Amino acid sequence: MNAANAITLLRLILIPIFGMFAVMYGRSIVAGDPEEMYRYAALISFTVAALSDGIDGYIARKYHMESRLGSILDPLADKLLMLTGLVTLSIVPWGENDWILPFWYIYMVLARDVSIGIGCAMIISLGQKLEVHPHWTGKATTVAQLFTIGWLMLKVIPFSPIYPTLLAAILTLWSSWAYVLNAIRQLNPKPAA
Repeated sequence: MNAANAITLLRLILIPIFGMFAVMYGRSIVAGDPEEMYRYAALISFTVAALSDGIDGYIARKYHMESRLGSILDPLADKLLMLTGLVTLSIVPWGENDWILPFWYIYMVLARDVSIGIGCAMIISLGQKLEVHPHWTGKATTVAQLFTIGWLMLKVIPFSPIYPTLLAAILTLWSSWAYVLNAIRQLNPKPAA
């Protein structure tokens, strides 16, 4: 196992730790005695996991450590971190104002990921070569989604988490549209002249 994959594995290990601390903090809020230590532990584990996403990719590219294992583990870790953060923070209150992520946002993010998966499956099932072309809106969406989760955990009062959530929602829709156009292009290739 190379260094890039080891960092990805660390991210996978941090995901349940983050989820556990997030739930424990939410329970302490409900009990009326917020344990800020749990919030800080959740925030730190989430932040380290989120930052490791960029670090492992940088190391893999710079030192030519790209591998089949990394190409599977990295997106898996990304999706699990995002899903854990979104689902946990949509059901666990994080303060007096019941700071939780709105369900419409969770559905939007899940619908985007499911539609991308369906599009990839359609292209492959039609016997065409799947061309993966990451779009800048996809990266921007990931950053905005991670920022939204972090914002909620930081409890940046008086600024509601709705503002970064709306920005992430706009980018989610934009990136969805970009991936739909890419799928249409792949399903309807131009004939050779």
